[in-house]
Amino acid sequence: MTRDWFSTGHSAWTLALPLIGLLLLLQFTTLPQRLDNWLYDTLITTWSPEAPEDVVIVAIDEKSLSAIGPWPWPRSVHASLIDNLAEAGAERIVLDILFTEPAMDDQVLAEAMRSHGRVILPLYVAPSSQDDLFREQLPTPRLAGAAFAIGHAHVELDSDGIARGLYLYNGLGNELWPAMALATSSNSPSVAPVSPDGLDAPAYVNVRRDFRRVPLAGRSGAYTTYSYSDLLVNPPPSGWLDGKTVLVGATAAGFGDVLPTPFSGLAQPMSGVEFHANVLAAIENHGLIRQVSPLWSVGLALFSGLVIVLVLPRLRPSRTFGFSGLLFVLVLGTAVFTLLYLDTWVPVANALLVPVIAFPLWSARRLSLANRFLNQQIDQLERGNLLHLPPPWSRSPHQILANLRELVTPEGWLLMEDDTILVRENLSNDELPVWPRRPGFWLHDHGVSRTTLTRGDHRYRLALKLPSGLAGAAAERYLGRLELQQPHDHQPVAVVRENLSTRINRAQQATQKLNHIQSFIWRSFEHMPDGIVVTDPLGLILFANGHVPQWFNEPQPSLQGMSLATLLQGHDPRSPGWSETVADTLTQQQSRTVDLRLHGRDFLIHFAPFLLPDSNQNGVIANIADISELREQQRQHREAIDFISHDVRSPLVSQLALIEQLKRRPGEVQTEQLEQLRKLARRSYHLAEEFVQLARAEQLTETRFYDCEFLAIVENARDSVSEQALQKNIKLVLLGSDDLWLRGNAELLERAVINLLTNAVQYSEPGTAVTMQVFRAGHQACLTVTDEGPGIAASELPTLFDRFQRQKSSELAGKHGVGLGLSFVSVVVEKHKGEINVESKEGEGSAFTLKLPVTAHPGEPEH
Repeated sequence: MTRDWFSTGHSAWTLALPLIGLLLLLQFTTLPQRLDNWLYDTLITTWSPEAPEDVVIVAIDEKSLSAIGPWPWPRSVHASLIDNLAEAGAERIVLDILFTEPAMDDQVLAEAMRSHGRVILPLYVAPSSQDDLFREQLPTPRLAGAAFAIGHAHVELDSDGIARGLYLYNGLGNELWPAMALATSSNSPSVAPVSPDGLDAPAYVNVRRDFRRVPLAGRSGAYTTYSYSDLLVNPPPSGWLDGKTVLVGATAAGFGDVLPTPFSGLAQPMSGVEFHANVLAAIENHGLIRQVSPLWSVGLALFSGLVIVLVLPRLRPSRTFGFSGLLFVLVLGTAVFTLLYLDTWVPVANALLVPVIAFPLWSARRLSLANRFLNQQIDQLERGNLLHLPPPWSRSPHQILANLRELVTPEGWLLMEDDTILVRENLSNDELPVWPRRPGFWLHDHGVSRTTLTRGDHRYRLALKLPSGLAGAAAERYLGRLELQQPHDHQPVAVVRENLSTRINRAQQATQKLNHIQSFIWRSFEHMPDGIVVTDPLGLILFANGHVPQWFNEPQPSLQGMSLATLLQGHDPRSPGWSETVADTLTQQQSRTVDLRLHGRDFLIHFAPFLLPDSNQNGVIANIADISELREQQRQHREAIDFISHDVRSPLVSQLALIEQLKRRPGEVQTEQLEQLRKLARRSYHLAEEFVQLARAEQLTETRFYDCEFLAIVENARDSVSEQALQKNIKLVLLGSDDLWLRGNAELLERAVINLLTNAVQYSEPGTAVTMQVFRAGHQACLTVTDEGPGIAASELPTLFDRFQRQKSSELAGKHGVGLGLSFVSVVVEKHKGEINVESKEGEGSAFTLKLPVTAHPGEPEH
């Protein structure tokens, strides 16, 4: 995936040029060669072959030198050893001993060699002295003539001094001798050098061909080794060495060849004879390792570089490291595979260095581009016209006081700078002995909230005398949420000398500002009183605030991507459908306002088109307003008019008719007519009183609340209906003696309890009882009024507290009323943040329960 904030057109060259330059510089060092050697040594020592049992070493060790005598030994001694080995059945004998000088007993050794028939001797190609030319150091002619084969015993040391292989052919000019192990493995005699085709070199030039690496079987001592003196003094039994190749050579310290190997390094070098044993085993097992031409290594490095240069700039930053690692593993896997399965060593150091160098190079390049991009974007953001939301602590104390006076309407205030009073109203410093020590922290005590603020070198003290009651408590909570003092961790970002760090700090500031603005906008949408829906040009919903899933009863995730017309049609189907309204808004770019009905509630939805500046992006913003309360008020208004026109007007008309009748016959006024006139007037009064009380309850606010005792309210209500209960011989029972204090309006609460008791008495049969139980449940004061009346039908319970609702049984019984009493009770309880519920069964009576929040006793301190 490519990034869109910078072009990669020239990125390949910007990566390739420094990569090639660094790789060329590394060729002048030993790093690539050392890396190749380390990798080869690690692999060859991890997967080393087993030492074969048919290759045995006879060591000229310290024990043999002590038993036989100092070197050189008589050649008859070697002849005796050859006879013993031949008697034991040795198939081939390799004497890794130079016999360049003739001796008197050469004939004895030569006869022993001829008797065995397969004895191989070494030669060396080396200068006789430091200033001399290369010469072939051959065995004496007599011994050379008796040998089965002659091969060179030279082992090649790498630049780090480690023996890892040898040349299969070595000699002077055009005459090359095979390696001693190669000559040993041959089944044909080879006592003369070979002349390869096409070779034309001077006779004094040391020529080497066909280098092979040798997989060693392990450290020194991996092969079966016997002491020279043991086999000389105690000849092995016949057949003991059947089919085996015996290499005889020096292993004593300071005597013979010592070769550092990948297993030992310079600490524990390997003897030359054991190295040749490894060469012989590798030849016979076809395990010698070929080394490819340097061109292959260069080609692999170029291929690796080409891949990394073409692919890396097109990857995301999170994937560049993974791709570089993958390429590194692939190159390394190629070296491992060719070595273990193809017996070929490919130097891969340069190819491995390509991803190792390319990754930080490209990371630096990408970081430079990102720095440039950040610089451009930050400058653009800083020049842009962003919404600025200054924190409250950036305001002056005078402005803070002015705003708080408008918001919390305190009864008094005080603002001081150091010890000077700046503003004071109905509050003095003498009344405030204690101020909070921590700036910005509010201390609330005895209705006065105070805090301290620091602005520069000045210390301000601000106090507000809040109104009592719930309004004051809400104001205290509001003040506690304000941050009027700059936080200690809000420090200006220090300028960092390093350029990238400065850019990152600026980007962080800009990002925080954008996030703050975005959060402010989204939170504003979420907390709007109306539902907000934003669509794309196809009318699909992009955003919906919290009201929409709540009102439509749809989960928020399902709204994303849903068609707005489908959503509306599914919940309020109509013809023509909503798609026509949405389409007109989108195509004609005209606003629409339509009524909406959801789950029994009334809404008004306003469709408005929008078009983003400098873009073709457009859509619809739908504002959904809940007008259920407005429609309910309109319904109540119509019901009130109907009530006035019928229930109030009817008794007044009857009174006027009766009065006109009395006027026509002033001397015939009867007591029954006066009683009827009184009942009509009382009925009109009660109707008007209920209507007025309900209006007072609906206009009740917390400013008219005060401390009142609940039990006393119930007792007063009981006394008010006692005469009515006495007339029907109904007993009023009050249970409970706890003093439960409320914050409310005792007059309206008493009226509400009277309504409950009046209904209980009115609908109860004579001789029954009405029970009032006052008790506390948690943080609520409760009153349960239980009667023994006919009960209420279950179908009438849901609308029992609606205004102008009356029971059918009451209407059939001829009991007068307009259905405002219980509605009044419900409104009073709601205004006091309480709740009311009813339990009733027909024929068993009803139980109404009021639950109101309690408050502390006026004489007790508030906690």
